[in-house]
Amino acid sequence: MKKLLVIILPLLSLTTFGQEEEEAKNSASFQAGQGFTFKLNNGDYLFNIGGFIQPNVILTYPENGPLESRLNVGRAFFMIGGRAVKQKLSFLVQTDFSARSPMMDAWIAYHPTSWLTITGGQKQNFVNTREMLYREDRLQFTDRSLNNQTFNRTGREFGLFVESKFGKKFGIAPKLSMTSGDGRNSFGVDSRDTDYGGLKFGGRLDLFPLGFFSEGNDLYTPDLMHEESPKLLIGAAASRNFGASDAVGEGHGNFFMYDRDGKIQLPNYNKIVADALMKYRGFSMLLEYTNATASGLDMLFTNDASTIILAPTQISEYLILGTGLTGQLGYVTKKGYSFDLRYDKANPEFQKNANSLLHEFNSLTLGLSKYFDRNNVKVQAAFSRTTFPNAGQILGGSFLVQVAF
Repeated sequence: MKKLLVIILPLLSLTTFGQEEEEAKNSASFQAGQGFTFKLNNGDYLFNIGGFIQPNVILTYPENGPLESRLNVGRAFFMIGGRAVKQKLSFLVQTDFSARSPMMDAWIAYHPTSWLTITGGQKQNFVNTREMLYREDRLQFTDRSLNNQTFNRTGREFGLFVESKFGKKFGIAPKLSMTSGDGRNSFGVDSRDTDYGGLKFGGRLDLFPLGFFSEGNDLYTPDLMHEESPKLLIGAAASRNFGASDAVGEGHGNFFMYDRDGKIQLPNYNKIVADALMKYRGFSMLLEYTNATASGLDMLFTNDASTIILAPTQISEYLILGTGLTGQLGYVTKKGYSFDLRYDKANPEFQKNANSLLHEFNSLTLGLSKYFDRNNVKVQAAFSRTTFPNAGQILGGSFLVQVAF
C-alpha cells in the first residue's frame, strides 16, 4: 500500500502542476463594454466578442404636418476582433443588424511599430469631421449632428489606411488613406457590381499641443474621465474623390454623367474639414467645419446621347455642396449626469438653385444623459429645433437606452 502511494502521489502532483501550467496559458474574462476576451498562449493571441444595442424612441413634429413617432432598435452592433501580438497583427469584423446592409467594418491591421498602423479593408475613414470618427455607441447625443448626417452617411470606406502618432508633451498624428471612393461595401450586392469612377485620396493631421488625452478619453466627445489638466486636439483633413456617383461619395451608381462621346465621366467630389476638441474636468467643447465642392465639370452631359450639357449650378442637384458649421458644449458630473448643447448651421454653395440637395438650415439641440458605467450603460434624451428659412420649422425629440456587452 505504501509503495502504491509512493507511486500515485507524485503522479497526482505532476498532473496538478500540468493543469496549473495549462490554465496559466489560456484565460477568459468578461467586462461590460469590452465583451468576452480570450487570451491564448500567455496573451500572445487575443480574441474578443462584444457589441451593444440601442432601443430608442423618435418624435418628429413638422410645422406644416402631423406628429410622427417611431419606436425601434436604432442600432444593434455585434463585433468580433482579435490580435496576434508577436505577429503584430489585429483584425475586426463589426456588423449592425438593424441596418439593411449590416456589414460596417471588416479590416486587418499591421502594427510594425508602436507609432505606426497600416490597415486594409473597410473602416471609418478619418478624412471626415471628428464626430464621424467615433463609433455609434460613443456619441455625445442620441445621434450625430445634422451636418454630419447631411455631409456623410456611415463614414465607412473600403481601402488602405496609414496612421501614425508621435510625441508626448506635444503630440502629432498624421494619417493618409486611399479608398475606392464608393463608400462601404464598394462592390455592391455582388462581385459583378463593380465600382464607378476613380479612387479617393485623403489625409488628416491632428495636433495635441497640451499632450495626449487620458487613455481612451479621445474615443468620444464628453470628458468622462475628467481630465486633470486642459487637453486640446486640433485637426484638419482634406480628400478628393475622383469620379463620384453618389451625393456624398459613399455609394456608387446613384447618378451618371457622360462625356461628349457618350462614355461615363463623373465629377470629382472634394471635401475639406477642420475640427477642435477641448476637455477639462468634465467640460468639453467640439467645433467642426465642413466645406464640400465639386471639380472636373467641363463638358459633362446629363444624358448618354450627350445632347444635354450640365448647367453651371446644376451639379448641386447631384452632390451635397456647401459649408457646415457645428458647435457642441457639454459637462459631465462625477456621478455621470451630462448636460449638452449643440448648434448646427449649413449653407448651400448655390443658394439660388431651389433644387439644390443641400438647403440652408440651422438647428439647436439640447441633450441630457446619464452614464451608469462610463459609456457602457447610459440613458440619453435630446430635444431639437431645426429651421429651414424656406420650408419652415421642425421640432424633434428622441430617447435612447444603450447597453454594451
